Amino acid sequence: MSVFLSREAFRKACLSGSDGGKHNWRQLINLLWLTLPLGALLGAMLAAVWLWLLEAPDPQAVPFYGPAVVLFALAGVQELLAEPLWVLAQAHMFVRLKVVAESLGMLAKCSMTVVLVVSAREWGLYIFSAAHLVYTGVLVLCYAVYFLRFLPSKEATESNFPLRNIGDLMPHTVNGEPLLDWTMARLTWSFFKQSFLKQILTEGERYVMTFLNVLSFGDQGVYDIVNNLGSMVARFIFLPIEESFYIFFAKVLERGRDVKSQKQEDVGVAADVLQCLLKLVLVIGLIIAVFGYAYSGLALDIYGGSLLSSGAGPSLLQCYSCYVLLLAVNGVTECFVFAAMSQEEVDKYNLVMLALSASFLFLSYMLTWWAGSVGFILANCLNMALRITHSVLYIRRYFLSSPWKPLRGLLPSPLLCLALAVSAAVTVVSESVFCCDGGWLLRLVHISVGAVCLLFVLGAVLLTETQLIVFVRTQLLPQYRKKHA
Repeated sequence: MSVFLSREAFRKACLSGSDGGKHNWRQLINLLWLTLPLGALLGAMLAAVWLWLLEAPDPQAVPFYGPAVVLFALAGVQELLAEPLWVLAQAHMFVRLKVVAESLGMLAKCSMTVVLVVSAREWGLYIFSAAHLVYTGVLVLCYAVYFLRFLPSKEATESNFPLRNIGDLMPHTVNGEPLLDWTMARLTWSFFKQSFLKQILTEGERYVMTFLNVLSFGDQGVYDIVNNLGSMVARFIFLPIEESFYIFFAKVLERGRDVKSQKQEDVGVAADVLQCLLKLVLVIGLIIAVFGYAYSGLALDIYGGSLLSSGAGPSLLQCYSCYVLLLAVNGVTECFVFAAMSQEEVDKYNLVMLALSASFLFLSYMLTWWAGSVGFILANCLNMALRITHSVLYIRRYFLSSPWKPLRGLLPSPLLCLALAVSAAVTVVSESVFCCDGGWLLRLVHISVGAVCLLFVLGAVLLTETQLIVFVRTQLLPQYRKKHA
């Protein structure tokens, strides 16, 4: 949490396209280094809350709880050492650097976790906190080594890279220049206020569970497992799309300016990309919602046995499958909105998010008493639907005076709707007939039915969503190959 609050606002502001996308990078580097003391302050405050205000677990059951909390806080501060370099790399499209750094960090973290779990199981939470500390250390090391080699190179000189030497990466002033870009600092402050509210909207149910004890520990455990399983698609598919195309929209569009006062070619490209992105995440989300309903019980039975598949787990995962659809659409609409909004509009939206945060916490509490752990997902769905509504209205106003209609991306073709409806009916019947108490043979029959229905849906996509197919083939796949080249 401390890392998210410390860096989210700086990332959004410093990757923006205001002033035609031209930045004074020395001033931005100075601004970005403020993430470090901010992260240290927030980390210390949250560590104090977890150590002294919340009830600590039994030391016999969870050994080394206190030191582990401190190590996690230190790991967060250590990760922020790479923040100026991360923003610099993202702004200049050093895609491979991010992939390599995070891959090496995750490999080191997993390796250390496995080694310590096998050889020193009695260390308890020390294992996971130390492994996370290693992850952030490797991450910082990768970025530092890359820029230490890149800045003095001929490639940096030929590409007119804005920084010339290692000293430029440190906070410093240049004669005649202010220490900070105050326009960017004010925009950062607006996004910083928003990040608090976004954290509540994103993780609010965990605070309700932690402080109000509305669920038993067993129900909380099942909810966490389902939440982690369901959010895998959001983390590994939708989040990278949102992050990459926020940077794209921020570079193409000029923040705070209407459509008519910008280059029409750039606006047209942004509108076409937004339409295709909306169609892409809508199709993926609809497929997950349709097939997730009929295969949630089987997935949980395979993952955790009857302990997960016999209780509220399947209902939770079914609801979460529908929630993923809303997550997907909201991620794309908000990445465009936040790239286009002026600072004044961001401040106004913060008031909207304040109201959404309060209503979300209230709904989480009330719906959980009414529907158990499913109530948390229902509250999330209502909250996400309201955020989507706001973003859709903003996008509609933004393109109202232009010939582009990117919101058409939210309208699937009739053939695709028919294919999804037929698949939903067939897979639900298949689940009731073949799954999941008749042994593995009947389970395989159920899986085969789903595979055939999925091919039917994908065939409908290929036949009717030609613009989407061209976009994926010409834009997304080359970018993926570039990342893994």
